[in-house]
Amino acid sequence: MQVSSVAAPARSAVPLWTVEAVLALYELPLMDLIWRAQEVHRQNFDPNAIQRSSLLSVKTGGCSEDCGYCSQSAKHKQAGLERERLMPVEEVVAAAQVAKDKGASRFCMGAAWRSPKDGDLDRVLEMVREVKALGMQTCVTLGMLKEGQAEKLKEAGLDYYNHNLDTDAEFYGQVIKSHTQADRLDTIDQVRQAGLNVCSGGIIGMGESRKNRAAMIVQLANLETVPESVPINNLVAVPGTPMADQPPLDPFEFVRTIAAARITMPKSWVRLSAGRAEMSDELQALCFLAGANSIFYGEKLLTTGNSDLEKDDVLFQRLGLKAV
Repeated sequence: MQVSSVAAPARSAVPLWTVEAVLALYELPLMDLIWRAQEVHRQNFDPNAIQRSSLLSVKTGGCSEDCGYCSQSAKHKQAGLERERLMPVEEVVAAAQVAKDKGASRFCMGAAWRSPKDGDLDRVLEMVREVKALGMQTCVTLGMLKEGQAEKLKEAGLDYYNHNLDTDAEFYGQVIKSHTQADRLDTIDQVRQAGLNVCSGGIIGMGESRKNRAAMIVQLANLETVPESVPINNLVAVPGTPMADQPPLDPFEFVRTIAAARITMPKSWVRLSAGRAEMSDELQALCFLAGANSIFYGEKLLTTGNSDLEKDDVLFQRLGLKAV
């Protein structure tokens, strides 16, 4: 199913995926696709282990970007989100301790910035050091990085930097106009050069085509080093944003996207991210069967709701899943 092409030197032994090959995966009968994805999953992971991350918005609202899905943009005032200051370090550490006590192994901190100022970054570095001292893996998403900032994050003990591609290059301009996808790829490259793990995925259900979804998977899978963590978000149509009226995505199309991510990125953690609160237990189980093995654990994802902790615990018990 994979097709060879001209590969980057670091991946000379690995055939590159093509959009046509990933589209062919999407077009398989669903049971055949899930079977194949589960085979790949079992070759690389414990099929009954799910990694749990907790996500906290450490600085909410007032972002200068115009991402069409995001209520934190200063341009989407109708979303009604108030701009907040960067949280005090001690409050962030307290939230991390609560997350750890409830079973999360990774703590992710998000700030609504186009790019962090050096003074703000210094406070985030302190957050990273303090959360790391709790014995948790650390992740931040701070927007586009300037030269030298990724290295500072690495020195502070950061494990993962999240910077999603959001969608494929062709559809990107219909979602975001204040920067290009090339800008995002530049930050991912800086993160890699600093020796950090990359968390990068996308959002589906924004009006893109299946071909756009396949192309996004191809872009991620064909990066010189595949992201260690791949969050797949199902659009949460937030009132007041340009995408508020997007119709819901066919749930089976979401499962197909999870399976395509698992097959093309066999050693990556594939995470059910935004939109999980609207998913039934049965749909989540299908996603786990298709190769998802990470979730955000907690009642809130930045500014949108997430599945209830107790509900997640019950689901894990019903499915015989264990947290890692």
